[in-house]
Amino acid sequence: MTQIDIRRAGERFTTKIDWLDSKHSFSFGNHYDPANTHHGLLLVNNDDIVRAGTGFGTHGHRDMEIVTWVLSGQLEHHDSEGNHGIIYPGLAQRMSAGTGIRHSEHNPDTSADVHFMQMWVTPDTEGISPGYEQLDIGVEIKSGTLVPIASGKQHESAITIHQRDAVLWGGRLRAGTRIDVPDDRHVHVFVARGSGTLDPGGALSTGDAARLVDPDGLGFTAGPDGVEVLIWATA
Repeated sequence: MTQIDIRRAGERFTTKIDWLDSKHSFSFGNHYDPANTHHGLLLVNNDDIVRAGTGFGTHGHRDMEIVTWVLSGQLEHHDSEGNHGIIYPGLAQRMSAGTGIRHSEHNPDTSADVHFMQMWVTPDTEGISPGYEQLDIGVEIKSGTLVPIASGKQHESAITIHQRDAVLWGGRLRAGTRIDVPDDRHVHVFVARGSGTLDPGGALSTGDAARLVDPDGLGFTAGPDGVEVLIWATA
């Protein structure tokens, strides 16, 4: 039987300092709730705004698949493996921390904020070599349907993650467009921008999420101004 748990935007943990406005769907950093640590394989779903000309200094990660998706602006990435990239809307990025990697994330624009989602899932194999991938899926995401952004199931048009039991789906849906919600053991539907209606489940607005267990036959319809929705389907 499908279980539906709606989490409203205002219920998220918040980290707010002069250069960063970050909202956390799950326990993160100094924010800890033992009853809210993950949903399936998804451990982190951070909604970040970084002010112009600022960013995260060099820091380390280990044994994590980290996916970054920019909603507006640009984010510059450097890491200890020599990778460098500018991430913009429509460009998907994956960093595999593996045995250990250090990286920085900086807003290179001196006049505009960058707004992005950063999402972490556990890998299916620990101790792999650190890795990096980016892929422009701008054409696909503009199709107005649900498309794979990051996948451990060999979707050709998605970045690859080292987790065979997880796929991140995304859609920029026009008003009134209906999609079928992917079926898996754990599904996390997050409204990044706009609004829509989960059927069954009800209305969702910017920053709202639905945590689903064993969904079967659910639909999601974009609201009057359209929606950008990110859906993790995991074991």
